[in-house]
Amino acid sequence: MSEIPTITTPRLDLRPFTAEDVEPLHHILQEEGILRYFPNPTSPPRERVERIIAHQLDHWAEHGLGWWAVEPRDQGELIGWNGLQFLPETDEVEVAYLLSKAYWGQGLATEGARAGLQYGFEVLGLDQIVGLVHPENRASQRVLEKLGMSFVDRSHYFGLELLRYRLDRSTSSDQQQL
Repeated sequence: MSEIPTITTPRLDLRPFTAEDVEPLHHILQEEGILRYFPNPTSPPRERVERIIAHQLDHWAEHGLGWWAVEPRDQGELIGWNGLQFLPETDEVEVAYLLSKAYWGQGLATEGARAGLQYGFEVLGLDQIVGLVHPENRASQRVLEKLGMSFVDRSHYFGLELLRYRLDRSTSSDQQQL
């Protein structure tokens, strides 16, 4: 895929990451507890954030999918990421999201993830997409459930036991809101 698309939802712009996103993403990743349920809950240094963004741009180039930078519509302020990630260990595609705590509880993670699922099914023609969530992260579990994803099992990913959800393209096409 030669170009990362920009997707607009009613309240969000999902756009390609740029070098200008390093500092605001670094700031978000320093928020207390933001990485609590991640394999490494330690806030990364700025250099690591540069590598995260570079990795995502490479991931788009290699797989035709990845994370978008997320901004409130027409505001130009980075508030996190959302998108699809290829998991080579299991040959699956995962929907993933992280938003600054100031934007939690507003349905924005669900709105952005829904756009990512739609892109995966309608543009990329994926047959299924998984969602992985820490067993204690009830808020993220609710996001996956609102997306119509169904709990499948507990599985090990990234060195953690996580809850694995799945949505199939055939199921998603039956959902009006997707």
